[in-house]
Amino acid sequence: MKNKTEIVNIFTRKTLGLTLVLSAAAMAFAQEKADVSGTIVNKKNQPVPYASVTFSNKANKSLSDAVLTDEKGQYKLQLTPGSYDIAVEAIDYKKSIINKNISGTGNIGALSIEAEANTTLDGKTQELQGVVITASAAKPYKVELDKKTYDPSQDIVSKGGSLQDVLTNVPSVTVDTDGTVSMRGSSNVKFLINGKPSSLLGIDDGANALQSIPADQIERIEVITNPSSKFEASGTSGILNIILKKSKKVGFNGSVVGSLGYFPRTSLNANLSWRKNNWTWFVNGGGGYTENKTKSNTETTYHNIKFPKVDPIPTTQAEIDKIPTVPVHQLQNSTSNTYNKNYNASAGFVYDISEKTSINLTGLVRTFEGDGNDLVNTYDSFYKYTKDTSDPWKLMNPYTLRDSKSIFNNLAFQGDLGLDHKFDDKGQNLSVSLSLQRNRSNNNADIQESVDQVLSVQDITRRHSVSKTIIGKADYELPIGENSKFEAGYRLDINNNTYNNFVSTTSNNPLIADYNNNTDYREMFNAFYLQFRSKIGNFGYQVGLRDEISNVKINYISQNPTKAPLDKPKNYNNLFPSIFLSYDIAKNNQILVNYSRRIDRPRSFFMVPFSSYTNNQNIFEGNIDLNPSYVDSYEVGYNLTKKKFTLNPTFYYRHATEDTKMLVYRPDERKTIFYTKPENLGNDDRIGLDLNFTYDPFAWFKIMGSADIFRYKTTGITSYATIDKDGLKQIRTLNFTGSGFSTRLRLNTTFRLDKTLSVQLQGFYRGGQKTENQDRKDMYAVNFGASKTIWKGDGTITFNIQDIFNTRGMEVFNYTSDYTRSSFMQWQPRQFSLSLTYRFKQGEKIEQPKRKKDINSNATGDDQQGPM
Repeated sequence: MKNKTEIVNIFTRKTLGLTLVLSAAAMAFAQEKADVSGTIVNKKNQPVPYASVTFSNKANKSLSDAVLTDEKGQYKLQLTPGSYDIAVEAIDYKKSIINKNISGTGNIGALSIEAEANTTLDGKTQELQGVVITASAAKPYKVELDKKTYDPSQDIVSKGGSLQDVLTNVPSVTVDTDGTVSMRGSSNVKFLINGKPSSLLGIDDGANALQSIPADQIERIEVITNPSSKFEASGTSGILNIILKKSKKVGFNGSVVGSLGYFPRTSLNANLSWRKNNWTWFVNGGGGYTENKTKSNTETTYHNIKFPKVDPIPTTQAEIDKIPTVPVHQLQNSTSNTYNKNYNASAGFVYDISEKTSINLTGLVRTFEGDGNDLVNTYDSFYKYTKDTSDPWKLMNPYTLRDSKSIFNNLAFQGDLGLDHKFDDKGQNLSVSLSLQRNRSNNNADIQESVDQVLSVQDITRRHSVSKTIIGKADYELPIGENSKFEAGYRLDINNNTYNNFVSTTSNNPLIADYNNNTDYREMFNAFYLQFRSKIGNFGYQVGLRDEISNVKINYISQNPTKAPLDKPKNYNNLFPSIFLSYDIAKNNQILVNYSRRIDRPRSFFMVPFSSYTNNQNIFEGNIDLNPSYVDSYEVGYNLTKKKFTLNPTFYYRHATEDTKMLVYRPDERKTIFYTKPENLGNDDRIGLDLNFTYDPFAWFKIMGSADIFRYKTTGITSYATIDKDGLKQIRTLNFTGSGFSTRLRLNTTFRLDKTLSVQLQGFYRGGQKTENQDRKDMYAVNFGASKTIWKGDGTITFNIQDIFNTRGMEVFNYTSDYTRSSFMQWQPRQFSLSLTYRFKQGEKIEQPKRKKDINSNATGDDQQGPM
């Protein structure tokens, strides 16, 4: 028996290297693949474990693939029908080559191989338990037919972190300092978990929800910049599909990850799975504690200072107090500290009822709770009318401190049931599923406001929201010949979101009654799609059409007796076509052209009027009249894959109509209160180049980068009513028109210092953007990570630093004829963490930065229920 080192070298050189190269060579729009399985045995019909099985397509080498057998000598993979040379290699066995014609899905039976002449096996299999198998890591970024897949297993910087940390390194994706996620400069991104909308991401939890999903539970992230008709039409920027881990390894496997960091953050998460016979079980869960610190500064300078005419001259102090002040300058500093505990758990199983039918059941629960302290310091400069008859207008400089103490909690459940059935071995399949979801969120705050250290106002806010969702869907696939496939499906979404907002205050703010409201937001979507794909020679195409019928009903009841209840129905029926074309120039070299139409439905939170009162100087106001925005998206891409590098440039053009933008305005120019309100404002056009690449110049040095360079053109003018400095009603206009160039750059370099130690540097840059009224400055950050394998491959210790130079802040300037305003916000300062991972009961051991090869999974690892 050869020693472990020899076994590692043989498998690395002859088996896994070939497997990974052939897998990376698979190109989109190839002929439709079939599930192929089989067994490798010796001359005595005993299984041969961990044998290399290579399928070489005689007509097109790019369709070749390879796989390892499991401990029972069995294998499974997906292949395009055709004629193949099957090469079988194993330790102490002679290489065997067999020719077979693969016509469709099925088991090709047992292939027999012969022992070497000098082997001691004598026809008996050798025990291989505990053998260390290592292989070069697969490329973390892969281009497929209608998506790009990112594998975070090699992302050292995000180890021990959350989904938000992982997203900061995903190509084509940008995460702002407040946790806002955008793709190609647009924030209308649709999140899916395992192919479906999920209550795990909440209704309006933002960055808190992203932080509650551990990075160690994420299998991969699918970036879908131009989804086909099979996907729901929401998300004009595209779709991010988060695939959670569900191990397919035989036997019991698992890992445990613990982390410590600063700002104080701790976490402990486990991923466990067990597979035997027809059953596959998995349990993932954990929890943690994090502290966040957000800083923001806002400076406002008011123009066209004009003292209002005072006539008649007041004679009493009460009359003087009624005269509005004249604002000159305001400086506002805000510091927010939150303390958050989060817990999550998911469990489920897959049961193979027969060779053609399986059932799956999954349950998910996520909770986070905590408290926060928000301090807002405001330094005002304004003129106030006094009793001095010779010079009545005096410059005042009061200092206001607003101290908000909040308590928040969130609880989300989700249950999924699915059934998959294969009608035959030719690929005719039916998949049906049902998802039930519920999310409950509470946010309560007690606020005290002092002016020049004298308590003046006390506020109490209570916000409660509940979301209930039912999703039912069915997907059908029918192969037509060897090169074509017809797909059809139906989906039903029923969502019911309720909001209860309450504010109590000792101030004389006349708008407080508007903040007390109950809103019931109900929506139902019915969707149907048809899709056909085929390939003629080197040319492939896919055409699809989706019809979505949307029924939205909003019941808004304000506690202000002067406002009547609103009952606002909104109904849409839209068609969403998609076209995908491809041409294979040569092996690993192809051109992709596609088009799709998308919709941006307003978030329910955006349609609740007067929904925020945590900061009485900057108030978010919903818009019940907000309508959807539509986008036509075009792409021309090129995909080149070689052994040491991949290159994927994509030229794109997006045209959005009725684009939603945030209107910042002052309803009363005599006061320093700003409102932010979403509005449908004009069009938005973007044309750019999205370039993603990987390059492995040496075995110890790897590079992954992306660049998004685009020209933007925004058009839109809106008007709003205000009261001017003379107390007269005026109509002001805001111009959102602007154009220019902007960039998004990212570079990730990984150095392997030895077999067990790797370091990683990540750099990120986001260019600024301008419109007539706004100038958004650029932003950059640098991250560092180091990873060390210990305990003979069973453990990994990782250290990382997020934002080494503490530069990740967002700066924005706003200009109007009335004021100039600069804002800066840093959602989280520099932080670092140390994490320890322990793996146990695995069929294969790994050495960092190399990764385990799942010998039982197919080439793409697809395990979700499907995208519809």
